[in-house]
Amino acid sequence: MRRLYIAGLPVDNVSSEEAVAALESFVLEGSPHMVVTLNPEMVVRASHDAEFRSIVLSASLVIPDGIGIVLASRLLGTPLKERVAGVDTVERFAALAAKKGYRPFFLGAAPGVAQKAASTLAQRYPGFKVAGFYSGSPSPSEEEAIVKLVRESSPDALFVAYGSPAQEKWIARNLHRLGVPVAMGVGGAFDFIAGIVPRAPKLIQRAGLEWLFRLLIQPWRWRRQLALPVFCFLVLREKLTAKS
Repeated sequence: MRRLYIAGLPVDNVSSEEAVAALESFVLEGSPHMVVTLNPEMVVRASHDAEFRSIVLSASLVIPDGIGIVLASRLLGTPLKERVAGVDTVERFAALAAKKGYRPFFLGAAPGVAQKAASTLAQRYPGFKVAGFYSGSPSPSEEEAIVKLVRESSPDALFVAYGSPAQEKWIARNLHRLGVPVAMGVGGAFDFIAGIVPRAPKLIQRAGLEWLFRLLIQPWRWRRQLALPVFCFLVLREKLTAKS
């Protein structure tokens, strides 16, 4: 995999298929790996959160989840192959898991959502099974109980839906005692898969406007869009610095 850098953060130039193949290689390898789904908001967070920045820098795989990351790569002259959405990666891994017998653990989201997401995937991909599911929270007070639950389930992969940066920080704190080969933060993926939150039509996704569709159906997210001007500034500064 070719690793690029945007505003000082790594992002791997992989296709959707290559991302899932990388996840499977981590499962087969057996040692703990962390996967980060990078978007512009996370880049801005990393610019003023040293702990989060260190976590992203140390990840085994960083996939470009966000059209802004893809557009930035083009502006910087190192174009990525495509956007690799976290929710699509979970879906593709579920399809692979149904064939290969891999059992992921679904952690996070609101009570009942992870279970509904697992049931939905089992209907789409006959043979798919999860090692377990639990909502919980990223609070340190719950960590011991959750780590014990995950370890006893012996999953092949762990998908964590606590939102960024909480999910990445939770994974980083616990990765080496979870006993799982690969852990990945997936944000709102379970909500999409379970049908709690509608996903943009394919045409809108291909146009790179899924963020706008989500803003229209969840207007409370407008505050998160305030990170976009900062992201643009960081990318333009990098572009100008490279020219000088």
